[in-house]
Amino acid sequence: MTELNNPSPGVSPWKTGLENYSKTIDNKKMRFGYTTGSCAAAAAKAAAYMLLTGQETGCVNLITPKGIQLHLEIHDIRQEPEAVSCAVEKDAGDDPDITNGTWIYARVSRQKEKGIQITGGTGIGIVTKPGLEQPPGSYAINSVPRQMIAEELRQLCAQQEYAGGLKVELSVPRGEELAVHTFNPRLGIEGGISILGTTGIVEPMSEAALVSSIRLELNQQIQSGRKSLLVTPGNYGQDFLKQNLPVSLERAVKCSNFIGETIDMAAELGAERILFVSHIGKFIKVAGGIFQTHSRNADARMEILTANAVLAGAGQPLLTELMQALTTEEALRLLEETGYLGKTMEQVTQRLAYHLNRRSYGKIDCGAIVFSSEYGKRNHGSGELGRTENAEVILEKILTQDGVLG
Repeated sequence: MTELNNPSPGVSPWKTGLENYSKTIDNKKMRFGYTTGSCAAAAAKAAAYMLLTGQETGCVNLITPKGIQLHLEIHDIRQEPEAVSCAVEKDAGDDPDITNGTWIYARVSRQKEKGIQITGGTGIGIVTKPGLEQPPGSYAINSVPRQMIAEELRQLCAQQEYAGGLKVELSVPRGEELAVHTFNPRLGIEGGISILGTTGIVEPMSEAALVSSIRLELNQQIQSGRKSLLVTPGNYGQDFLKQNLPVSLERAVKCSNFIGETIDMAAELGAERILFVSHIGKFIKVAGGIFQTHSRNADARMEILTANAVLAGAGQPLLTELMQALTTEEALRLLEETGYLGKTMEQVTQRLAYHLNRRSYGKIDCGAIVFSSEYGKRNHGSGELGRTENAEVILEKILTQDGVLG
């Protein structure tokens, strides 16, 4: 059972705005934290404020994308005639995070060109290979932190009636050392850590609590008379549903990485069918019989995709490239360019159907729709890559029970 609680005892007396945000997980109170992206945005906002006003500040307020307001302390202020540098300390709460306690720096300087330029410096990784969110040659500063920084600085410029431009250089003095303990080297991000975060907030969560919450949601759906269930691993699947299928998102269960447990619990609770809608990056693992899809448990994405490309008739040069791809998105692009994407996805969906229904022991009919957002952008379409043979029938059952179809 997870619930919001009052501040945990022993927390730093500095009030960050997260004092009322903690979770009880397995009878233990767990504090929320904030991302490297929030640290970067707060440091940039403070530095820009001091640059434009000439007044020093020891703290800054920041509204995160999740809607939580943070009140963050500013460290190591360094003022120059045309630039200001400062730092914010990363606090991951009670979530295990290698960057916890790290100082994230932002140096803001004036520039003649209008607009907000965001770049990296010491300790910020550089993307060296395709297939990641940022293109090769770019600093590994993801889009949400970039948006947070740009929005905060545009507001400041307007308030101070400053018509020029600002350059923001982010840095992490220990970034290169810390990056060795992350996935960055394997992903082709060199020289430092990434600046990440989609909500701006770090929420701790245990596996037992997650599985318990999934079971509760499944049971609620089944008890309400819904025997055909729509399940997505997370936000990507929900975004795909919202844009492409006439279904209610309130009736879509999120299963995170617990594909196998979700099938087991649904069958036990009396469900008759499940339609999974998932990004291929997660469900390619299921096509290899992997039902706990967190990267720390198993990866094998390229191995499984390459094996299915073999069955589709792909030759050795392409197979070698697929095995060397860093992400499924990059592998899909290679398959698309060589004309093997369709045939490979046919093989993948066949394997998905086999493994999903093997896991259910015939007690529940499982199907899947897999997609890729980047593939959809390239082709100006939905991004759907394929679906199991039974997916259409299960989807029809779902739409009928929900009153969408007569």
